[in-house]
Amino acid sequence: MKCIPLLLLLGMSAMTLSHENSSADGSSQGMLLVANKGDQTLGIVDPRAGQQIATVPEGGITGHEIAASPDGRTAYVPIYGNSGVGKPGTDGQNMIVVDIASRKVVGNVDFGHGVRPHCVVFGPKDGMLYVTTELEKAITIIDPKTLKIVGSIPTGQPESHMFAISPDGKRGYTSNVGPGTVSVLDMESRKTITVIPVSGEIQRIALSTDGKVAFTSDQTKPQLAVIDTVSNKVKNWIPLPAAGYGTAPTPDGKWLVVAVRTANKVAVVDLAAMKISQLIDVPAAPQEVLVQPDGHAAYVSCDASHKVAVIRTSDWKVEKLIDAGPGADGLAWAGH
Repeated sequence: MKCIPLLLLLGMSAMTLSHENSSADGSSQGMLLVANKGDQTLGIVDPRAGQQIATVPEGGITGHEIAASPDGRTAYVPIYGNSGVGKPGTDGQNMIVVDIASRKVVGNVDFGHGVRPHCVVFGPKDGMLYVTTELEKAITIIDPKTLKIVGSIPTGQPESHMFAISPDGKRGYTSNVGPGTVSVLDMESRKTITVIPVSGEIQRIALSTDGKVAFTSDQTKPQLAVIDTVSNKVKNWIPLPAAGYGTAPTPDGKWLVVAVRTANKVAVVDLAAMKISQLIDVPAAPQEVLVQPDGHAAYVSCDASHKVAVIRTSDWKVEKLIDAGPGADGLAWAGH
């Protein structure tokens, strides 16, 4: 047996440790945040261990969506209310701020009246927080440093539920559920540019990594609308096995991951061919999709199952299921 020098052994051990830390799902660092609607908590998940390691109470009524600060230290959770979009119930009027390390609520934004704040997004260029405030038919702009409301952008439509911002920060897109439309916003002049008719009802919205197309799920037919962001028109429809829900592109721009809620499946769309290339079985009621920043894994919250499915993007297999809270929905990645 050959004697291996100590320095070489140490180097091999470091390489092994580095490989283990990156793990099969690629999660070298960062935490996964989950909005647990059923118990009104923010769940903090260690993706390496595959465990929800803590929950933070939201204060009695629930948030549906989350954003994490760019430095991964803080979570922002709009408190929507106790019902679904367009349904009677409590009208949330605040957004809580959570310190992820201490697992405590450290701030609050009070909108002053019921607005049903829902989707929260950090501006990619200006660092402002943009929150859909459905009952005001607007996007509310918040300075995350002062937690003060500094402006708003009208959407021109009710039920502006989900929101996406173009990579250059110049355009915003809201999915307006009941009207079945997408509002296109000028983020700099804070105006509505146009409203795009899509269907009788839609849900969720995502942009391609280059910002050239937007995707929203038709709720009246099993199909996904593909919107050209230059012409602001629906240019294509992608058939799905059932009505779609949340979507997210991979960082390389090649794939779109689609939650197909009533079919308990996830569809992987080849964006070059604009058709489904993979169908993956997941637990009941997949809602939201989040692709890890390094692209190694896609996380899919499964509402009725209290689970988050972890899907490897290398072979599109479910690597593991993570126990989350009841009504798992909104997802965010805290870290790099």
